[in-house]
Order: sequence, then C-alpha cells, then structure tokens
Amino acid sequence: MDLLSSTIWYWVILAVTGIVSGVLGYVFGKSDTSSSSDKSIELNILEIENAKLKSDLDTCRKRLDSNHTKSFKFDSKIKFSKNEDFIFHVNEAKAIYGKSIKENDLKLIEGIGPKIEELFHNFNIKTWKSLSETPVDKCQEVLDSGGSRYRIHDPASWPMQAKMAYEGHWEQLFDWQEKHKAGKY
Repeated sequence: MDLLSSTIWYWVILAVTGIVSGVLGYVFGKSDTSSSSDKSIELNILEIENAKLKSDLDTCRKRLDSNHTKSFKFDSKIKFSKNEDFIFHVNEAKAIYGKSIKENDLKLIEGIGPKIEELFHNFNIKTWKSLSETPVDKCQEVLDSGGSRYRIHDPASWPMQAKMAYEGHWEQLFDWQEKHKAGKY
C-alpha cells in the first residue's frame, strides 16, 4: 500500500468508529431516560400505597384509643352521619382546608370537578365511602361514560383520597393533595 491509500483507510476507519460510538451513546442514553420515567411511575404508585397504609394505621389507632376511652363527651360541633361508623367533623375539616366542607362532596377529591361528580352520581356513587370502595377500573368506566373529554383524567388515587375523607384524616388528605396538586406528580 502506498501512503495515500493508507491515509484514506485511516480516515474511513476513524469515521466508522465515530458513527458506531455515536449510535451506541444514543442507545444507552435513551435507555437511561426511559428507566427513570418507569421509576417515577413506580414511586407514585408506592406513594399512593403508603398513603393508604397510613390511613389504615390512623384508623386502627383511633379505634384503639376509642376502645380505651370509657367516657364520651358530646361535642355540639360534630355532625353525625346516617352511617354509625362515620362521624363528620365539620370544624376539623374547615380548620385544615380553610373553607367549609360539605359532607360527601366528591369535588373535595383532587381531580374531581362538578361534571365528574355528576357522572359518579349517575352511577349511584354519591358518598366518600362508596367512592373509597369503588375499584379504579370502575372509576375509569364512569369517566369513559362521559365521553372522550374525560379520558385525560387519572382516577388511580380517587378511592384512596375518598377513604381519607370518609375516615376523617383531613390533615393527611390535605397534605397529599398539596403534594399532588392538579394531578401532577
């Protein structure tokens, strides 16, 4: 080989090596970003599950405390619901939210507005308790009944939020909603 052809081969090999390196860098870089989005989705699911478990723990603690308390003082500010298990503390909810909260107002749940509340009422889901017992796929079915404009909403956390409202975990519900404002994590 002469000097000129060896120089050309040098540049060809260098160019091929650069292209292969660029493609490999792109592929490996792309895989890192997809795994981080998977991790953020998994983190959001774990946060929802953690909030549910905290709610269950608070309920157990309240039941334990109420079993040890032998005397009951009537508080005129407490509004008793038709359901004997549920006591709606109007002033407690108002103190946390800074506004009056109506019992079983589904619009209190982050992501539910007047139109979506109406859709749930059409499916006879009118209370926080009934929403808390509704599976997420049933919530999605309710949204789908309203047409394509409601498909953008994600009802994954609605039963959990409804459970916190039903059980009177106002501070925990408020904190969760502030962290997940407008459905954005």
